[in-house]
Amino acid sequence: MSTIVYGDLMSDITSPPKRRNSAGLRRDLELLEALGTQEAISSQGLGVVRLAEISNRDKGQVSRTLSTLADAGLVARDPVSLAYRLGHQLYALAARTAEAQLVHVAMPFLRRVVSATHETTHLCVLRGDSVLTLTSELSEHAFRGLGWEGVSTSIWRTSAGRVLVSTWSDEELSQMLEANGGDAIVSSPAPQIGTATRGDSVPASNLKVTDAESLIREIELIRSRGYATVDEEFEIGVVGVSAPVYDFRGNLVAALNVSAPKARLGGHLDEAGTFVARVAREFSAALASPSK
Repeated sequence: MSTIVYGDLMSDITSPPKRRNSAGLRRDLELLEALGTQEAISSQGLGVVRLAEISNRDKGQVSRTLSTLADAGLVARDPVSLAYRLGHQLYALAARTAEAQLVHVAMPFLRRVVSATHETTHLCVLRGDSVLTLTSELSEHAFRGLGWEGVSTSIWRTSAGRVLVSTWSDEELSQMLEANGGDAIVSSPAPQIGTATRGDSVPASNLKVTDAESLIREIELIRSRGYATVDEEFEIGVVGVSAPVYDFRGNLVAALNVSAPKARLGGHLDEAGTFVARVAREFSAALASPSK
């Protein structure tokens, strides 16, 4: 983090005045930065005394500042050790910033997929045990005329969901299913979009994935070919393909998805999957670029 230091006011009267309370804000940020260091992370937080030493401030001042930051959710205090760590609200703000940047970088790639496939394209992320659509680019067909932004859908019955868990271990996949009562796949809830309900009329016989064993087989296939496909597993008459998007650290952060009526895309799923996977790799390279 860079800091702008103004010149001496007496020697340069044209220099802009310092912001009121900027010193207090800077001291607050110093505490947050201290809680983000390896020392704080490895120790699962730092106490008031240690933070006062690091910031060279009075313990009483540090304690009052931390109380204010805790009220805002920017730091959290362990009730047993009394150590402070970065809070949930700070992580939530960071996540929203990252997702906004993800959407910004994604737009030309979404448009490219729409231009080539003539089908609606979505950018999806994992949110808990559901798939959330961050943004969509509609095709000229305006498929079903319904927007998906902000809508959560099943991991197990969508190509995007299966892609988003494709880096999970077999044990993690099994544990997720067990945590959902063992019936998370067949009984996945249908999403609600306005007054429309989707995904509630698919017979179990349509599903390639029905349990942990079949899910693990499907994930292995996704890893080997670089994309996922679904054929009337989420909704009758609907097919889809998805491919993984990675950030600069190599972490899987999103799925690039195309959904369309089976009559239009059903005969070209592997061709579409190969193309979407190629665009997703270029999208990943853009996220890794220092200029982004």
